[in-house]
Amino acid sequence: MTGYLGSYATLGLLLLASALFFVTAFSANRVLRPSRPADPWSKRTSYECGLDPVGGDWAQVQIRYYVYAYLYVLFAVEAVFLFPWALVFDRPGFGLVTVAEMGIFVAVVALGILYAWRKNILRWT
Repeated sequence: MTGYLGSYATLGLLLLASALFFVTAFSANRVLRPSRPADPWSKRTSYECGLDPVGGDWAQVQIRYYVYAYLYVLFAVEAVFLFPWALVFDRPGFGLVTVAEMGIFVAVVALGILYAWRKNILRWT
């Protein structure tokens, strides 16, 4: 489809096809599932390595695990920026500018590692 409204028609057809796929998938799930999925009742209990669950359903988690996850996401996302930098670095006229930008980038990553090191976050004890 060409023209100004053609792109909107393509978008509309795509949205209609995705909604139709969504409705079809959930309808097939309802038709094909077992009629009594939780019979007997013991199927609804938690499964912990073949043992019956002990204790309540509330558990306290230490905050350091969230800090590890945050640091991983921080450095993983920053590592994604290395790929575009590597592509632009080879082009003529971008050499000094891209080296300066990568220097700033490495400085930010180094500050993050230094902060984590000073707070003893990287020590697993």
